[in-house]
Amino acid sequence: MNRLFQLTTLLLLVLTSGKTPNTKTYLLRNEIEKIISDKNAVVGVSIIGNNGKDTLSVNGDKQFPMQSVFKFHIALAVLSEIDKGALSLDQIVKIDKDELWKGFWSPLRDENPNGGSFTIEKLIQYTISQSDNTACDVLIRLIGTPKTVEGYMKKSGIEDIQITFDEKEMQEKWENMFQNWTTPNAANKTLKIFFENKNNLLSKRSYDFFWKTNIETTTALGRIRGQLPKEVVVAHKSGSSGTNKETGIMDAVNNIGIVFLPDGEYFYISVFVTNSHENNKMNDKIIADIAKATYDFYTIQTK
Repeated sequence: MNRLFQLTTLLLLVLTSGKTPNTKTYLLRNEIEKIISDKNAVVGVSIIGNNGKDTLSVNGDKQFPMQSVFKFHIALAVLSEIDKGALSLDQIVKIDKDELWKGFWSPLRDENPNGGSFTIEKLIQYTISQSDNTACDVLIRLIGTPKTVEGYMKKSGIEDIQITFDEKEMQEKWENMFQNWTTPNAANKTLKIFFENKNNLLSKRSYDFFWKTNIETTTALGRIRGQLPKEVVVAHKSGSSGTNKETGIMDAVNNIGIVFLPDGEYFYISVFVTNSHENNKMNDKIIADIAKATYDFYTIQTK
């Protein structure tokens, strides 16, 4: 009966649109919509697979708050300045004790309570792999302001993005996170542009370092990575708002990344969850379920 329903719906799509949809992608979309249909949250999904031939999205052009996902973009902007010769990975940056704000997540601060001197390479590793907020804001200051990062992304071809606040400013007021936004489709476009690197936006050294650092990410391992086989390589960046104490709502539970398949292929996936009345475990599971369905689609259903 379920199969008959799928085929009937597919026929209706053909008759009403005048176009032949990608049957396989339709089946994946159907699975994703089932995953999110009973969740009390707004979920945005964008997937690109099959060497770019398969694309699908759910709420793909809706604006979602990025939270720490924007550290992915910050690292790219800093590496661009390094490739220009304005900075270097080996350059030492001193961080004083009074710069170590205690109001947010910062392994760097916890490991160095009196401050210290760090290479830009180390600051990028803290920012991406551990989602460190102190390192993030230091990197922003090295190249200008949050708008400097936004400008670089738009110059690189990513229009649907806004970056207004650094981490400290973003966390001072709940509403501020909504001024740092992107769309699932734009996030996936960012992944694709910088992974393919067709326009040599990054030098080989910066490219290799950047993607290695994303593969080494230690945060939000229950999201895209959550249900995938342990041997699967994933380069990803997450973002989280925590729960609003007044409303009980979580406005950002995000993960964007590239999943590398056993056959050497890969797919891009960006999932954003906002206005969620679900608990944190369920929000992570939404992303994990979508990533697993996509992985299964490309490793089982398409064979």
